[in-house]
Amino acid sequence: MSRIAYVNGRYLPQREASVNIEDRGYQFGDGIYEVVHLYKGRFIDEKRHLDRLERSLGEIRLPMPMSREALLHVLHEVARRNRVTEGLLYMQVTRGVARRDHAFPQMPVPPAFVVTVKRIKPYPSSIETWGGDAVTLPDLRWARRDIKTTNLLPNVLARQAAREKGAIEAILFDEATGLVTEGAATSFWIVDEAGALRTRNLSQDILPGCTRDALMAELREAGLAFAETPFSLDDLSRAREAFLTSATSFVKPILRIDGTPLGDGRPGPVTRQLFDIFARHVKGATANAA
Repeated sequence: MSRIAYVNGRYLPQREASVNIEDRGYQFGDGIYEVVHLYKGRFIDEKRHLDRLERSLGEIRLPMPMSREALLHVLHEVARRNRVTEGLLYMQVTRGVARRDHAFPQMPVPPAFVVTVKRIKPYPSSIETWGGDAVTLPDLRWARRDIKTTNLLPNVLARQAAREKGAIEAILFDEATGLVTEGAATSFWIVDEAGALRTRNLSQDILPGCTRDALMAELREAGLAFAETPFSLDDLSRAREAFLTSATSFVKPILRIDGTPLGDGRPGPVTRQLFDIFARHVKGATANAA
């Protein structure tokens, strides 16, 4: 069965789907995207993702392409038409089609809206084969990393550099301060040498990760302490544990950084506990998880 995409009001076989060559997303990366995890037909952290979509659009002065109710209908319909119950929904909104000019179109044009879905493997049953290595790289991205823009070239180059070194993620750091920001496509956490669970505080320096936020809510509910504080490469080198969070990583342990093992090179006790906590969040979430 051909995959079905939603493109500007139409459901089309993906092989036939296309956008205009003067779409500003294609020419300038002038757009926003979101990725939502679909688990057994339910969208995980749906409200968080749609809230972030709306915020990111507002930051670049773009309206929502349709009401939230209509948007959810489109997402469910794309999943239904593709018969996907376990997967990732990708949505992208751009400033639309206009004659090429860096400034916004003088005459308003409708935003372009695209949705696709792909199947993924279920939430991993065991943490033992879920982790991987990471490398550290300078953070070369623009100054508004809190906006989930389609301008991802620095992220692409960082992920490729990681892959070429046999790693699953690049951990980015500010060259001026030596402080870690986040992963190329993930939020990043450590258990520091004193045993404190830490992740970078929100600012324009990092993306407000939806899985990050959902895990924090679970930690508060469980009465588990964590700190939103910056940490340096030196702190990272002495950390007991490290892990990633994202809609595709869930809670994913990092076992080695730049070739050096963290702890004994296996998932640590805190990461194991949080892996289990987040598994319950995914498997017990409702379609309107907040």
